[in-house]
Amino acid sequence: MPPTTTAVREAGPPPASVLVPAPLDAPRPAPASRTYWLRLALVLTALAFLLRLPSFTRPVWNPDEGYLAVEARLLAHGGVLYDTVVDRKPPLLPLLYQGLFALFGDGSLWPVRVAAVLATAATALLVAAVAHRRWGAGSGTAAGLICLLLSVGLAPEDTQAAAFEVFILPWTAAAVWCADRHRWTAAGLAVAGAALTKQTGAVTLLPVAWTLWRAARAGRTRGRAGAARLAVGCAAPVAAVALLTGPGRFLFWTVTGSAEYVSPRGAWLTALSRAAGAASILAVAAAGLLLAVGAAWAVRDRPVPGDLWVWLAASGLAVASGCQFFGHYFLQLVPPLALTGAAALRALPRPRTAVACWTALACAGFLAWDLTAPAGEAEHARAVAAAVREHTGPRDHVLVWGIHPEELWFADRPPAVRYPTAGFLTNFSGGRGGVRVGERYAVPGTWRTFAADFAAHPPALVVDDSRGAPYAVDRTPTLRELLGSGYRRAGTVDGAVLYVRADGGPA
Repeated sequence: MPPTTTAVREAGPPPASVLVPAPLDAPRPAPASRTYWLRLALVLTALAFLLRLPSFTRPVWNPDEGYLAVEARLLAHGGVLYDTVVDRKPPLLPLLYQGLFALFGDGSLWPVRVAAVLATAATALLVAAVAHRRWGAGSGTAAGLICLLLSVGLAPEDTQAAAFEVFILPWTAAAVWCADRHRWTAAGLAVAGAALTKQTGAVTLLPVAWTLWRAARAGRTRGRAGAARLAVGCAAPVAAVALLTGPGRFLFWTVTGSAEYVSPRGAWLTALSRAAGAASILAVAAAGLLLAVGAAWAVRDRPVPGDLWVWLAASGLAVASGCQFFGHYFLQLVPPLALTGAAALRALPRPRTAVACWTALACAGFLAWDLTAPAGEAEHARAVAAAVREHTGPRDHVLVWGIHPEELWFADRPPAVRYPTAGFLTNFSGGRGGVRVGERYAVPGTWRTFAADFAAHPPALVVDDSRGAPYAVDRTPTLRELLGSGYRRAGTVDGAVLYVRADGGPA
């Protein structure tokens, strides 16, 4: 009887099935149990709370939060969005602030901080669901965790604020999740939700449309019917909001009225420097994943599916739109970057531990930064607000000439004009420095409305909080004339100048 032999397989590269993403017609991994999803949801929510714990340690992280708080308070007192209450952004987040303030009071941002935790956890869970459907439970868990760890990989005021980008991300991830399942109407609704939170959310339509096109080519969906459902899902909510808020006003404030604001003319160097700085910070957080993606490409062609590259590129387009490059804009890159990294790690199993260790250590470093970061302008805003309360009564109107609307929120005084910051009236932006700042660069029609509001509600107190900025009163003729004709200087507080009515009359 011949001896039994055992074939020995030589070591070699992993099979192509490990390296190349599954084609459209490949079988999907088996669905996970409810227990898996429940446990993952609990883990991701707990981790999201831990990573966003610093957000509860200070009253306001950046002017966006202050603006939204003032806006929500005005809406609650009968203000009309895009009329007596103005904003360059779509309405969903101001309405969320208003709703939470109605339920829990408007004296603290803790309710929206909790909402931000839930939004962050929901984003990670949806990212995990996309990865799980494509590559299995291990990749799903990894993608969800990566998404959370990267979510704090920027400056503290960019990641901890309960502002627009945090609430865009669940919509964008939901759109891709729905498209992956060929639920085109739902995908369109999610794209609309993202766009109605912030305009840049609309770029998620690109990866969704790409997925539809690929599925139609493969015969897995009816292209024309899917496109029609996607279009209806995208257009119907936007059209409804436009009709409810006034089509002309909605279009003006969210699209056409900000030409000077989004133009980088004369400020290219400032914009590019800001972009390089924020991108470098995020690159530190994602360094392990970026190296893994590069290594995966070196080993095998196309380790990352095309729709993820489209999503990542579209998110990059969103970051660049308007050429402001604030750090929080880069948060829109996080979900596609997490999925891209998970795909690369699937192709390269060996460096998983090293990548995981780097990403976790970087996250810990960013979390420590968040907990120890200086308070910035928060103490100044509180000092100004205290002075406002000292010089005015609860019903007195106040004009704060500056770019920190949280001062109005802290003071709990009604604004004399509908523009909570000087930016609408001078085009001043932190992303532009002093370039193209002045009355002639204002949003069209704002100075006429400003004068009418000023006459209708003469402020009992004017706070010049410009502190030498390019929009200072001495560089703003209309405001300088109004102050010169009816107000006198009453003192200073932490660099801000206070003016009261010269006749001493009531507001």
